[in-house]
Amino acid sequence: MSALIRYFLSKGIPVAGYDRTPSSLTHRLISEGADIHFTDNVELIPRSFRSSGKTVVVYTPAVPESHTELTFFRSNGFEVMKRAQILGMITQAKRGLCIAGTHGKTTTSSMTAHLLKQSHVDCNAFLGGILKNYGSNLMVSDQSDLTVVEADEYDRSFHHLRPFMAVITAVDPDHLDIYGTADAYRESFETFTSLIRPQGLLILKYGLHLTPRLQSGVKLLTYSASDEKADFYARNIRIGNGEIVFDLVGPSLMIHDIQLGVPLKINIENAVAAIALTWLNGVFPDEIRKAMRSFAGAERRFDFQLKKERIVFIDDYAHHPEELKNSIHSVKELYPGRKVTGIFQPHLYTRTRDFMEEFAQSLSLLDELILLDIYPAREEPIPGITSQVIFNKVTCTNKTLCAKEQLPEIIAAGSYEVVLTLGAGDIDRLVELIKEILEKK
Repeated sequence: MSALIRYFLSKGIPVAGYDRTPSSLTHRLISEGADIHFTDNVELIPRSFRSSGKTVVVYTPAVPESHTELTFFRSNGFEVMKRAQILGMITQAKRGLCIAGTHGKTTTSSMTAHLLKQSHVDCNAFLGGILKNYGSNLMVSDQSDLTVVEADEYDRSFHHLRPFMAVITAVDPDHLDIYGTADAYRESFETFTSLIRPQGLLILKYGLHLTPRLQSGVKLLTYSASDEKADFYARNIRIGNGEIVFDLVGPSLMIHDIQLGVPLKINIENAVAAIALTWLNGVFPDEIRKAMRSFAGAERRFDFQLKKERIVFIDDYAHHPEELKNSIHSVKELYPGRKVTGIFQPHLYTRTRDFMEEFAQSLSLLDELILLDIYPAREEPIPGITSQVIFNKVTCTNKTLCAKEQLPEIIAAGSYEVVLTLGAGDIDRLVELIKEILEKK
């Protein structure tokens, strides 16, 4: 949503809005000119936005249907649109490079945007994370019509897009409160492939269980971290001394010695996809090599908060079992032999219900677990579904279950080597406090 706010402000269009909780991001948006309030109250809607003929209302499906202000707008004849609908309208006249997938899409789309922005090609971008290189999730260009979009599958939102080119990174089941079954979830991605424009292109992770439904003239290519059966893959991967370097192989393409600015093993795969997409849109190999080395990553995507000899603190947005597993494995590869403590806040009652076994398996990889209460977001509680159902199944013996308010006291009393905060709720509001406590220790 914040990228859209910034887009309209950049066009000189006034923006007001509601958010559930203040954050560093909402503070920045207010300083940039947005009028934001944090209590669901119709009286707080600015008077200049109460005319249905002059105001368009954009909402995310995370807002509950019972929301008072949303109800007011709907019952008074305002044009009310989902975020994805208006994003589809904005990008319809441009060449959309749309990155979709259960996980990996924020990093891959961020890499894609950075590679294009640092090249002679340039781009626009609407991203799901704040890029550290730019301090924003919005990029605008007056010379390029290429538009990088992070395509959100929740509520089938990405079906409003009409990609020029698309990437699909993963189709592990998620959002089963919306889709019901894993097959229905996968089918939504197959529908997304049918929306790619004629003469367009799909870049698919090699080995995904997905049957694309491509229009006539749409080309299909594959990518992989290392599988040479894919069209694009990494070869001669070198990991050591906190660095990852590899060679990129593609059709009629070889780029030697690409160094990852964010040296995580999972980022090899993300980088291969981003490099393939940008090279196919005219970015030169030397530009790719230079930009990939300077890529600083997105906030809350394996985001180092402290990196000292005795203590390391990383904050990560991971909230799906597969993401948790990848994040924990990455930490253990970077810091072999050191105790890894994970602080996880489950996101949504339905996701907890549907994947409690998988969550427990991933979290059991930790040396120590601190498990917080579920962040409900848009949902009402489900009887019998609390963090306890995950906690009971976790096999690591050093584990604690606590409320978010108890966390600072627990951290202050503990002993740590590597700390990893995980989750998509409001755990990020505690990052600065956790950092302060760990620095004192």
